[in-house]
Amino acid sequence: MKSDIHPDYHPVIFQDMTSGKRYFTRSTAKSDKTETVDGVDYFVISAGVTADTHPFFTGKSTFVDTEGRIDKFTKRFGSVRRAKKPSLSE
Repeated sequence: MKSDIHPDYHPVIFQDMTSGKRYFTRSTAKSDKTETVDGVDYFVISAGVTADTHPFFTGKSTFVDTEGRIDKFTKRFGSVRRAKKPSLSE
């Protein structure tokens, strides 16, 4: 391998936000939160969906919506005014 071209690769814990399940692995991702387990310092990264809660792996068709559809639309486009309907009497 060539030296000085590869990113920093270190121990990481990916933690499922819904179930709390933790996956110990190595990654180039970092976070501000760290934890020491068995004398090894790990970066802790929270994940919204992992194999523990993903519908494909669990067989359950649950959908976790942390933000409602209307709230997402309002945040993205702001409040939208509707035009008045044209009257047929004119």
